[in-house]
Amino acid sequence: MQRKLHPLEGIVAVFALFFVLALTIGFAQAGEAKVHKAVYLRSSSALVLDADTGEVVIDKNADAVTPIASITKLMTAMVILDRNLDLEQRIVISRDDRDSLKGTRSRLRPGNVLTRGELLLIALMASENRAAAALGRTYPGGLEPLVAAMNAKAASLEMRDSRFVDPTGLSPANVSSARDLVKLVRAAHEYSLIREFSTTDRASVRVSEKGRPLAYHNTNGLVRAHHWDVGLSKTGYISEAGRCLVMRVRLASKDLIVVLLDSWGRQSRIADANRIKKWVESTASAGPSS
Repeated sequence: MQRKLHPLEGIVAVFALFFVLALTIGFAQAGEAKVHKAVYLRSSSALVLDADTGEVVIDKNADAVTPIASITKLMTAMVILDRNLDLEQRIVISRDDRDSLKGTRSRLRPGNVLTRGELLLIALMASENRAAAALGRTYPGGLEPLVAAMNAKAASLEMRDSRFVDPTGLSPANVSSARDLVKLVRAAHEYSLIREFSTTDRASVRVSEKGRPLAYHNTNGLVRAHHWDVGLSKTGYISEAGRCLVMRVRLASKDLIVVLLDSWGRQSRIADANRIKKWVESTASAGPSS
């Protein structure tokens, strides 16, 4: 005959089951925290990925879709280069290239003349909006085919959370996620000119025969820092997007893709990058845990 359980035994069994479940969930969350919350970041969304293995190093709201500001210019550069357009072609800056959306300033004036390659350089290095606008305006067929090419390129890279509406990133309708932008950085790194231009420290371009050359510097100060090995870089900012930064960097003998989005504070994205660097290097030096 089967023995009947005492009521207290049933209660104990239920509590034991809940205890086991709580331990299981706790261990799972601890493991997740080790990977996804390895370091405190002020950026609202972030993703750090090993470029060679695909291993996720840090993940913070990586699937959140948000405006990406001038990170957009990496996609603009790719579709320009995909068309094999003449980089030596001289392009005249037009009034149509002015920013009527945000009213951002530019030292480029209507009538200034630069080569397409120079426009690409200062768009990537110095995030020159008027340069990016001129690149879009002079794309075969104009802005509409350019934007269509940008979205087609995004689709080919399986960037399912991304949408592009202009070549500059000034519109908040240019959106993506950190997980998508890892794909963008990986693809952009395949272009030697994007690698070169986006990590150029400073450059001067002559825009008229009489005036002095215009001097530009990289908007990412880490490019100029001796303790950083940056292989690709792009910054971005509009109020809707916050401070953004994407990079491919060499840290602790690993090639990492770093995406930081919607970082509040003027220097917070750089501080986040330095926190990531310190954590990655300290983790590497500590070695695997026993």
